[in-house]
Amino acid sequence: MLIKTKNISDAKSSEIVQQDFYYNRRKFLTSAAGLGCAALLPALGSPAFGAQKPLKNVQKTAWGDKLQPTTFDAVTTYNNFYEFGTLKSDPSKNAHTLKPHPWTIEVSGHADKTGKFSYGDIIKPHQLEERIYRMRCVEGWSMVIPWVGVPLAKIIKRLEPTSKAKYIAFETLLDRQQMPLQKFPILPWPYVEGLRMDEAMHPLTIMAIGVFGSEMPNQNGAPMRLVVPWKYGFKGIKSIVKISFVEKQPPSTWSVSTPHEYGFYSNVNPEVDHPRWSQKRERLITGEGGFSALFAKKIETKMFNGYAEEVAGLYAGMDLKKNF
Repeated sequence: MLIKTKNISDAKSSEIVQQDFYYNRRKFLTSAAGLGCAALLPALGSPAFGAQKPLKNVQKTAWGDKLQPTTFDAVTTYNNFYEFGTLKSDPSKNAHTLKPHPWTIEVSGHADKTGKFSYGDIIKPHQLEERIYRMRCVEGWSMVIPWVGVPLAKIIKRLEPTSKAKYIAFETLLDRQQMPLQKFPILPWPYVEGLRMDEAMHPLTIMAIGVFGSEMPNQNGAPMRLVVPWKYGFKGIKSIVKISFVEKQPPSTWSVSTPHEYGFYSNVNPEVDHPRWSQKRERLITGEGGFSALFAKKIETKMFNGYAEEVAGLYAGMDLKKNF
């Protein structure tokens, strides 16, 4: 029972690196060259914050159990979170202003369970799972990340959406003190995203609350973020404060900002190039040996990021070039 609160694809072993490295705080060399839409690739460095709290009672799963993750350092210091800066290294330096606890999520729309709920009400009734997913950025790089979270379908079922709920919409925290880059019109704030209901209910889709067995670092989207491994990374909305069950396709920040470059579906499709670069290949960042993304191994990008067997049926009969 939800209790309302008043308070607010498998990669080859040669492509990846052992998880043993992930607690090693090393500095990585930077390269003054561009990749995709990134003008410069910043160094992979140590997270600005202390050790994250380990999560208890995490069930290991078979999802990605043959993969070896990118290093902890790379995962937590090379990422996009524009509310804290536009360079890849900015979030790990600046996200200390975010206060992820306590946290409140507002649920609205076509569902029987709506209102304001605590983070614990949304997450704690469920068994936490670790899933190792291959993640692909639209800019042309990828990582292998061991997420900890809850299948989104389980959360949705407990909120009891009605038959009118065809889509689910998400919204990031809007707080210019906690997220200082929201003071500038880099994007239309707050950040919003959405999924079709069958995408949200798919077994691969999770609400992640941690990485590497510990709580989610601020720079990776604490306390909870969406993870949809067959889509480009920008679909993984971070620091979620609103969930809405809606009848019509909701707005998506990047497709609103640059509709000719970013579509609503944002499925990884190597046959649909970004207007400014090819999507046929990617650089798999391992974080090993001090190499920046520029020198990471280039590999062929797979349809649906390698998860075609699981998700292709969701898009049967659709024109995947038109619905990009």
